[in-house]
Amino acid sequence: MNMFITVIIGLLSAFFLFASSIKLLGWQKMIFDKQLEFFHSYGLNRQIMALVGAAELFGAIAIWFQSSLLGTLGALALLGTSLGAIFFHLRFDTWKDGIPAMVTMTLSGYVIYSSSILSQWL
Repeated sequence: MNMFITVIIGLLSAFFLFASSIKLLGWQKMIFDKQLEFFHSYGLNRQIMALVGAAELFGAIAIWFQSSLLGTLGALALLGTSLGAIFFHLRFDTWKDGIPAMVTMTLSGYVIYSSSILSQWL
């Protein structure tokens, strides 16, 4: 794993560990309430928010195993949650609300593209 990919994985992992911990544990009340408000405005409930948090937690941990299928699945989980966030922000909010998800989608996609397991398949 080269240094650039390691930095990207570190940033993605830190971001999604933080985001998932709020969705799962609700420890940062102000951010939790804002995220729950977003989910409710999309017609989604607290259980779906917890499911998204679990997918984010899985991705944030699994992405470190880049030399295996697990790492690719972790990056795909982060890409999927980012795509979902972009969809809902563009559908119900403004495009500006989706900027963090656009960044994480791009970085997750780059990690997937550069993973050794993916190179073997291509």
